[in-house]
Amino acid sequence: MNFDTRNWKPPEGMSPDQINQFPVDARGADWRNKDIGNLDLREANLCRADLRGTNLTACQMENVDMRLAKYDSQTQLPDGFNIRTSGAIGPGAQLNGAFLNNADLRGIDLRAGSLMGAYLSGADLSGAILDNISLAGADLRYSILRGAMCRGTRFGTSELNMADLRGADLTEANLETIESIKGSDFSMCKGMSPHIQRFLERPALELDHWNPLTRSTTRSSLESLLLDT
Repeated sequence: MNFDTRNWKPPEGMSPDQINQFPVDARGADWRNKDIGNLDLREANLCRADLRGTNLTACQMENVDMRLAKYDSQTQLPDGFNIRTSGAIGPGAQLNGAFLNNADLRGIDLRAGSLMGAYLSGADLSGAILDNISLAGADLRYSILRGAMCRGTRFGTSELNMADLRGADLTEANLETIESIKGSDFSMCKGMSPHIQRFLERPALELDHWNPLTRSTTRSSLESLLLDT
C-alpha cells in the first residue's frame, strides 16, 4: 500500500484538535497548558511530548508510550495513572538507569525523583531543578548543568568529566565520592566552600584538563571560587 503524504502531518506538529487517526502518534508534540478533553489515548505514542501544565484527566490512557515526555506539578492526569514510573520526566520521576544521553532537559523539575545510574552524557540540564535527588552512579560526562539547582543532590559515584556546572547551586550537595571531575568547570558555583580544597587535592590529570567549551581547566575554575570566599 502506497503511503499518502498529502494528508500526513509530522507527529511533533500534531494538535489535539487535529487528531482523526488512532492510535494517536504525537511524538515530540508541544501540548503545554492545553486541555485535551476526552481524547482516546489508548496505545498512543507520546514519546518526547511536552505535557507540562496539560489537563489529561478525561483521557483514556492505557498502554501509552510516555518515554521522555515532560510533565510538571501542574500536569493533570486520570485517576490511577502513575506518570512517575511511565518513563516520563518530571517531579518524582523514577528514572534509575534511564538512557537520557543528549536529552534536552533545560528547566525541567525533577524534585523528589531518582536518577541513580542514569545515562545523562551530553544532556542539557541548564536551569533544571535537581534538589535532593540521587544521581549516584550516573553518567554526567559532557553534561550541561549551568545554573541548575542541585541543593542537597546526592552525586555519589557519578562521573562529571567535562561537565559544565557554571553557576550551579551545589549547597549541601553530596560530592564526596564523585568518580571523576576531569575537565569539569565549577566557575561561579554556589555552596562549594566545603569541597574546594578537597577537590584541589585530586590528580593533576583531572585538575589541569582543558575544557574547550568553557575555555577553562578544572583547577582554574576551582581556584576562582577561592577568590570569592
